[in-house]
Amino acid sequence: MSSILTNEAVIRVQKALNEFNENIKIIILESTARTAKDAANALNCEIGAIVKSLLLKADDGFILCLIPGDKKCSLNKLKKIISKKDVCMADADQVKENTGFSIGGVSPVGHLKKIDVLVDKTFDRFKYLFAAAGHPNSIFKISNIDLLKITNGKTLDISEWDNLIL
Repeated sequence: MSSILTNEAVIRVQKALNEFNENIKIIILESTARTAKDAANALNCEIGAIVKSLLLKADDGFILCLIPGDKKCSLNKLKKIISKKDVCMADADQVKENTGFSIGGVSPVGHLKKIDVLVDKTFDRFKYLFAAAGHPNSIFKISNIDLLKITNGKTLDISEWDNLIL
């Protein structure tokens, strides 16, 4: 498990965290946190406290949406907010190329390219949030306020309840 900490993507996340606050450390999980449900089970926390980092293609650019684990990104809300007609999930290659992470380990920080970040407004339900740290078995714990600061994210109403999870 300690080899995860030497993974290039995980090192990139820890560097971004250190630049923001050296007290935020990456936590290695025994079991995978590839999905929000897996992460919540591994951490024994509410699924809504898990940050899903979703890369979306919007016309010819990309945006990262941070969504609670118990919700899903609302493409209709997003299209209206960003005034783009063509918004869809990025494919695995686009995710890797823009963030440097594979799906299942996409972190809100430490991306290869500069990406605008939109943060769902309903994260304020939780004192602490848990986000992927570059690998399906690595996460970090952060407050909603610090997540907004470290990502330079904008808080918006960009989610809807995910009935498949509830």
